[in-house]
This record gives sequence, C-alpha cells and structure tokens, in this order.
Amino acid sequence: MKIVLISTYELGRQPFGLVSPAAWLRKRGHAVTCLDLTRQSLDESAIQVAEMIAIYLPMHTATRLAVQLIPAVRKLNEGAHLCCYGLYAPMNVEYLRSLGVATFLGGEFEQGLVNLAERLAGQGEKQTLQKEELISLERLSFEVPDRTGLPSIEKYAHLIVPGGSFRIVGSTEASRGCKHWCRHCPIVPVYKGVFRIVSRDVVLEDVRRQVAAGAQHISFGDPDFFNGIGHAKKLMEEFHREFPAVTYDVTIKIEHLRKYEELLVALRDTGCLFVISAVESVDDAVLEKLDKGHTREDFLHVTGLFRELGMTLHPTFVPFSPWTTIDGYLDLLGVLAAEGLAENVAPIQLGIRLLIPEGSRILELPGVREFVGPFDAESLVFPWTSSDLRLDGLSEKVQEIAAAADKNKDSRTVAFERIWKAAHAAAGREVPEIPFRKGNVGRAVPFLSEPWYCCAEPTKDQLVSIGSVARKSPEPVTPGAESFV
Repeated sequence: MKIVLISTYELGRQPFGLVSPAAWLRKRGHAVTCLDLTRQSLDESAIQVAEMIAIYLPMHTATRLAVQLIPAVRKLNEGAHLCCYGLYAPMNVEYLRSLGVATFLGGEFEQGLVNLAERLAGQGEKQTLQKEELISLERLSFEVPDRTGLPSIEKYAHLIVPGGSFRIVGSTEASRGCKHWCRHCPIVPVYKGVFRIVSRDVVLEDVRRQVAAGAQHISFGDPDFFNGIGHAKKLMEEFHREFPAVTYDVTIKIEHLRKYEELLVALRDTGCLFVISAVESVDDAVLEKLDKGHTREDFLHVTGLFRELGMTLHPTFVPFSPWTTIDGYLDLLGVLAAEGLAENVAPIQLGIRLLIPEGSRILELPGVREFVGPFDAESLVFPWTSSDLRLDGLSEKVQEIAAAADKNKDSRTVAFERIWKAAHAAAGREVPEIPFRKGNVGRAVPFLSEPWYCCAEPTKDQLVSIGSVARKSPEPVTPGAESFV
C-alpha cells in the first residue's frame, strides 16, 4: 500500500511520530513517504497516488496547521483514506471528521497504523468505518526509527553553545506518556497517568545511526525523562559509555529533580548539557490549580542545586493564566532575575497564555466554566480573557518584544530588560533596577535554536511563520509557542 505520513510541526526535531511508524509500516512491505512540512514542500505527486494519508498531531500547533492543510490534501486526492494520529487526534474527533478525516488514533499508535494499513489493503476499500481503537495504551515492542526520506539532521534545530558556535542535533524518545496528572497537560486526557518506555537497545541504535550521520548532541523528546527512573539511569550510563563525546538534553519535572536529586551529578557527568523543566509558575496558588506537584520553594531549591553543580536549567512557564495578577507577573520576573535565569528563559516564554483544549482537566476546576467561552472548533480551544485587561495587553506586548529580539538576534538579557520595563509600565509603576544575581548578568548558556514551549496557543503570525516553510524553503523557521508537556 502507498502511504504518506505527514508532520506539520515537531519543535524543530525530526518527527519521531513519522520515523517510528515508518519503520513499522516499511517492515511490513508498505511503500511509505514521510513529509515534514517544516522542512519540506508538500509533495503533491506523492499525495495524488497515496492510498492512505496519515497526519501526525502531537500538539496544538501541529493540529492548527493540519486543519489548514487537510482541505488541500483532500483536493489533491479525494479517494485516499485520511487518518490523524497522536495526542490531539482523539481530542478533536468531531471537528476533524467534519474535514473528511476517517480514522483517529491516540496513544501508542504504531500498531494501529499497521492494522489500518493492512485492513485497507485487504479490503480494497479506502473509505471504511474505523475498527481500530481510538486510544491504545498497549505495550509495544518498538522498531528502530527509519529516518529515510526526511531532510538531514543539519536542517533541524541546532545547539548554540557559549561563544557562538553550534553543534548538530539529533533527537529520539526513550518513553511516551506520563504518570502525572497536571491539569493543563494534553497528555493527560489520552494517557491518564500511564507511560510507556522504548527499549534501550532501540534508543541506542537510533542514536548510533544519528551520530554516524553527524549528530553531536541528542535531544530526548520524552515528556519526562525520569518517569521510569531505572530505565533512565541505565540509559544515561550506556549512552555515555558508547558516546562519551556526545552531549544530550532531557525534560524533567521539578518534582522529579527534587525527588531524585542524587542523580543530578550522574546527569552532569554523563554529558547532559541542560535540563528543561515545565515550572509554569512561581505562585503556589496557581501551581496548586495546575496540579503541578511542586511548589515555589521546590523550584528555588532545584535552581540552587543546579548552581552548586554547575549545571544549566531551562525552566519554561505559562505566565498568563486566568489566575495571574500583575503583582504575580512582576514577582516572576523578580525571581528569574534574582536566581540568575534571565539567559536561561527564552523571551517568548514570558508572553505565553494558558491553552485550554478539549478534554483539559482545567475544566474540572470550580468556577472555570464561568470565565471560559464556548469551545472554538477553529482555534481548538476554550477561549478566555483576564479579569485584569492590563494582563492581556501585556501578554501581547511581551510576545512583540520576544519576536523583535529574535529577529534582531538580541540577547535574552536585553529582551528581559525590555519585558521588565513593559511589565512595570503596564502596572503603572516606576521601573526599578533589575535585581540581577551578582555575577550572572548576561551569562551565556547552551540552548537549542528552536526553543521548547508548553501548553500555549500560537498566534496567527506564528502559525503563518511555521506554515510558510512548506511553500517557500526548507530552512528552519521560528516555532509556535507550544509543546506537549
């Protein structure tokens, strides 16, 4: 069967959601074309002859772009069976079905895609009713990802290191799902506290092939690298033993960084260059509403540990939520300055608004239905506005500052100073001196050229920026403000 797998956005990485199922399908004799539309143009000839077209929806931004893409795909090939898979597929069935999508696969989707392809090939009919599970949490024996046909890893996000040089970055996943229940996280409605690991042999072979292709750094895309602590510890050791000159980064909850703080030295000594952590807020009341599992004090404790160990933490935030106050926002900026984290936080992080998609546990909170509007199918969110309109304007202003800083290649510290001034202006207050931590002003840290984002709705301009690459060039573009943890 001729199959096309499409990714519209995957945080600047080669999409694991394409290369993993591609290996499964090719092993079973299917002809698979993979298209990453952040780095490739839409191959109309491949679409026109495809019998099955499957679009990967791991997050909100990817889904918004897919919604724009689907009509064009249907026009090119009305007879192909259209499938959407990934986290956002089962969360948006009704709307996607109205666009012509026939099958939806959430959770562990590789076997579902194989079953669908085999069923379609056997029946000879492309528009059949779905028989595959909508959400499968089956324990799979993963295949080594097949990256054939995608642009080389040099075309993807790269690592910027202090001094201005860069390293070629590969990416992989050692686990999927998450055992935690953070209210705002899109993983929760699908996995419901379950996570699945990818065997170390598969992960290491995937890394081995990417290193042979030139990768000098590996970005692990796991929602939380420490979900399976035994699995993670052995993988760290084996990774460093085989690739001592290759660095890596991981994403880990503050809760886990504190619980397993004795392993921070092992992370550092096995080549972990930085750790990303979805802190979201420094306001304990907001953290409790989000059910994050950590407190302000936990975050400050972890930042202190990282300083002592000479490690780099990249905290991410959702600073604008229905519970944000102007004083709370100023407090966040003050904490980041005092902890020496101005360079560690991508400026766009300080302008992000909470995303409330279909199925979000945010909707379970008392009183939430009173301030959210009806579900907007086109935007795929429950819209909301701040009770303090200054905050909505400030969010837009911060996003403008972040976009300008990115365009002009200004340092993060310079952008932070502008955001500091804008926030105090919005609050109608005099602008005090920034309480930067002594010795940390402008301290360079390693980071990826396409930052990691969490639980935020992309702006129209960001969608245009991401989507335009499919029509103009295969070069990297600025991502939308979002990720999936």
